Amino acid sequence: MTQTATAGRGHDAHPATIGACLQAARARLPRVDADLLTAHALGCPRSALYAFPERPVSARRARRLDGWVDRRQRGEPVAYILGEREFWSLPLRVDSRVLIPRSETECLVEAALARIGREAKVLDLGTGCGAVALAIAASRPNARVLGADRDPGCVHVARGNARRLGLTATFVLSDWYRAFPAGERFDVIVANPPYVADEDPHLARGDLRFEPRAALAAGPDGLDALRQVIREAPAHLEAGGWLLVEHGHEHRSPVRKMFAAQNFEDIETTQDLAGLPRVTGARRPRPPARVS
Repeated sequence: MTQTATAGRGHDAHPATIGACLQAARARLPRVDADLLTAHALGCPRSALYAFPERPVSARRARRLDGWVDRRQRGEPVAYILGEREFWSLPLRVDSRVLIPRSETECLVEAALARIGREAKVLDLGTGCGAVALAIAASRPNARVLGADRDPGCVHVARGNARRLGLTATFVLSDWYRAFPAGERFDVIVANPPYVADEDPHLARGDLRFEPRAALAAGPDGLDALRQVIREAPAHLEAGGWLLVEHGHEHRSPVRKMFAAQNFEDIETTQDLAGLPRVTGARRPRPPARVS
C-alpha cells in the first residue's frame, strides 16, 4: 500500500496536512476523484482543500484516505467507496448490492412528474436503491409511491434511504409485477430496467465491473426486461395511465414498437442532457365513451 501522507509512520515523521494528502492522492488518481475522496476522507468541505492546505490531519484520517485511494486505483466506483451518491438533490446510500444512480435517469423522473397528479398511485419497478421512487416522493409528497425489486438487498437499501430522508414510499420484494394482482392498478408506472446486451464488452470495463450484473444486462439484445415490463403493463395500469421506461439510446425504435404492439397511445420519447433518446412513455387507452 502506498502511503498517502506521513502521519503515524514514526516519531520522526512529519505530520500530515490537507495539502500533503491532496497532493499524494492527485499523484495516483484523476483530479476529480482525488479531490472528492480527499474531502470526504478528511471530513472537510472541498473548499478547505485549497483554502487551508497547511491544516494538520490525523493519522486515522490519512490512513482512511490511503485505503480509499487504493480501492479507487483497483477500479472500485467512488460511490461505493463513499457509500453515497446524490440523485435529484437527494443524498442516497448505495453499496455493491445496488446499481449506482446515473444523472441520465433524472430524465425519467422529469418525464414521470409531468404525468403524476397530486394524489396519484405510482409504481417504480426495479427500484434498486430507491432513487426514482424517492425522487418522485420528494416532489409529489401526496402521491402514493411504491417501489419494487426482486433483490432483497435492494429493498433493504431503498427502505433505509426512505427512513433516513424522511420520505414516504413503500418498498416491496417483487420480480417485476409478480407481487401485484391484476386488479391492483397504478396511475403511473416507471422503470429503469437493465438494458445492456449480455455480451457487451463495456460490462467488463470501468465501474460496471463492480455493479450487480443483473441490474445491467438483459439478454442477447439488452431488451428482455423491457419486453416484459411493457408487455405486462396494461394489466396493472388504470385506463389513461402512463408507463415510462428508461432505455439505451439505440433502443428508441424497438421500444416504441413494443408500446405500439400493446396498443399504447401517445407514444413519446424524451432525450437526455446529452441529446440522446433515453426515456419512452405511452398511455394506456381509455375505453370508448358509451353512446346513449
